[in-house]
Amino acid sequence: MKLSDFKYNLPKTSIAKFPVEPRDSAKMMVLDRSTQDIEHKVFTDVIDYMNEGDVLVLNDTKVMQARLYGYKERTNAKIEVFVLRELNKSENIWDVIVDPARKVRIGNRIYFTEDFWCEVIDNTTSRGRTVRFNDEIGDIFKAIEKLGNTPLPPYIKREAIPEDKENYQTVYAQHDGSVAAPTAGLHFTDELLEKVKAKGVNIARITLHIGLGTFRAVEVEDLTKHKMDSEFYEIDQAAADTINKSLNKKKNVFVVGTSACRALESSVTAEGFAKPSSGWTDKFIFPPYEFKITKKLITNFHQPESTLLMLVAAFAEYDFMMKSYKKAMKDDYKFLSYGDAMLVI
Repeated sequence: MKLSDFKYNLPKTSIAKFPVEPRDSAKMMVLDRSTQDIEHKVFTDVIDYMNEGDVLVLNDTKVMQARLYGYKERTNAKIEVFVLRELNKSENIWDVIVDPARKVRIGNRIYFTEDFWCEVIDNTTSRGRTVRFNDEIGDIFKAIEKLGNTPLPPYIKREAIPEDKENYQTVYAQHDGSVAAPTAGLHFTDELLEKVKAKGVNIARITLHIGLGTFRAVEVEDLTKHKMDSEFYEIDQAAADTINKSLNKKKNVFVVGTSACRALESSVTAEGFAKPSSGWTDKFIFPPYEFKITKKLITNFHQPESTLLMLVAAFAEYDFMMKSYKKAMKDDYKFLSYGDAMLVI
């Protein structure tokens, strides 16, 4: 398939600027691959498709308050530092993006408070920099959490508000490291998860820290030439055991989001079971692709020509997915991070 196959017109009015309240009251479109039927539900109905012994796989990454605003020493020029990922914990070295980049050179210090600053130690790209945060501040993640701002996606055309800190985070977020939310998971509430467990559905938590690559445009028509940005993932023994127990019993594995799906499909045994592992994955899933572990997929509605859309097309089948997207726009579903949900069964 080609990049142009995934082009469609997404009206600005279809892009959600705010989430619904409560979060599990979002619309949910259900795609049945066996019958090619499309149903319209609300997200709380997701539990009706689950049975005892199934497993629900969650990505428990936590979104960092990644936008920091500071001032360059001496000139006091205002600089935005968007933290991407920690490179060296013992030396507080991180990858970041700076804006305006032309003002930020190796050796410059950027102060966020009198006690919290970073020094540029390398240029990585036109806007990318490697920085070292000062030791005196202590835990860098806590400092970022306290002083940073919610990194809303660029397609949400508004400033972040205090409510976004909670809204743009899953209720089960645990491990700091993402600069974007695993948005399919935003629909779950604590109450809904308790109902899932009460039904006898097991929950497996895995981690994939989502980077800015999730928003990076695919720039090649030939999809086999596209290279994904690497993202760190971890699947521990307990999660693998929970998933494999369901697979052994021929039960369903419900995977929440494209990020969790990519992590799982990056770590599969030759027999098609989940393998405990951790590391970096640049796995790119697009049609045709045979999914080894994912049996049912919970996702959102994605941007045109995005790698997320391509993964869903590989799972739902291209023609069926494009038909569902046209119907979603006609029926006023909301798209992207704060938008409505899709369940592919």
